[in-house]
Amino acid sequence: MGTTDSTGTADGGRSLPDPRTIGSWLLAVVVTELVGASGSVFTSMGLESWYPSLTRPPLTPPNWVIGPVWVVLFALVGTAAWLVYRSDAGRDRTVALGAFAGQFVLNVAWSAAFFGLQSTAVGLAVIVALWLAILGTIAAFDRVDRRASALLVPYLLWVTFAGYLNLGFFLLN
Repeated sequence: MGTTDSTGTADGGRSLPDPRTIGSWLLAVVVTELVGASGSVFTSMGLESWYPSLTRPPLTPPNWVIGPVWVVLFALVGTAAWLVYRSDAGRDRTVALGAFAGQFVLNVAWSAAFFGLQSTAVGLAVIVALWLAILGTIAAFDRVDRRASALLVPYLLWVTFAGYLNLGFFLLN
């Protein structure tokens, strides 16, 4: 019989993760992807006719870039939520998950405002609120799991870029 190390295993912690842990993580990511993709219902409302008619600000990426970026970001966001959900941080966990839900509602609301209503002004107001909500979520996640808050930073950066684009669309159109 071998000895165990600080991880409590004989193999230095190199054993495979518990399948239930992998399953719960996959579920969190898939649910996040599906909720995030729900905004595409609104995007499709304005993508073919209204959006191409707009004057685009500098650095506007091609349309084909947006989808893959969101898939990666929602995987990170889902992983962050999973880390918080599985913690035992009590009230801080509850507050963090509430902040997460709130910012996600604003994320979908931006698609509804910008593409669904075809309003750069309402979209701009929503994206400012979303940006602030993401900052709040990062702070709330940080009180529970620093890794979770770090996983939201690329999301904040992308929404910052999207805010620049939204402002550009507003000013140019």
